[in-house]
Amino acid sequence: MRSIFITIGIIVLAFIILITTNINNIPKLDENVNAAWSQVQNQYKRRADLIPNLVATVKGYAKHEKSTLEEVTKARASVGKINISENMLSNAQQFEQFQKAQGALSSALSRLMIVVEKYPQLKADKNFLALQSQLEGTENRISVARRDYIQTVKKYNTELRTYPGKIVAAIIYPEAKVKQNFTASLQDQETPKVNF
Repeated sequence: MRSIFITIGIIVLAFIILITTNINNIPKLDENVNAAWSQVQNQYKRRADLIPNLVATVKGYAKHEKSTLEEVTKARASVGKINISENMLSNAQQFEQFQKAQGALSSALSRLMIVVEKYPQLKADKNFLALQSQLEGTENRISVARRDYIQTVKKYNTELRTYPGKIVAAIIYPEAKVKQNFTASLQDQETPKVNF
């Protein structure tokens, strides 16, 4: 009888140690995901702020490419209409909508850069070159921010879906949900076509 109590005591003690050593993992990883997502938003905001300057510069040279410029402006406006909430990371539909709007803006900017290739005079303008450099830097920063976000979501979701994190989440953090991650759409996976 005594050995049964000792065994039960050891199991309970092991369970308590398991819970207490992992009790802060989920909040810490959740904060890392939120910080990484903020950085992604920060880089998207930087891009959105640069676009009006880019469009204004290009307009001066390429007035007859009006449709492309309007498309960029429209895509930027649609990105600005999306309300970004804290629930977005746990809501697949909202996250997909946000991702789709950002993808449309990236696509419109790519077409704008093709327009620029048609106008050597525009490429020689130092203001445009400075803006183009800023935009390229921003696209690289967005890529890095998205990569960091993907890694933090991976750690968070792994903690929620594996032991002992799964037990800790079930007991202490039942509100913790798996976060959404970036995925490339079929359109994004296609190789861009360049026509000369």
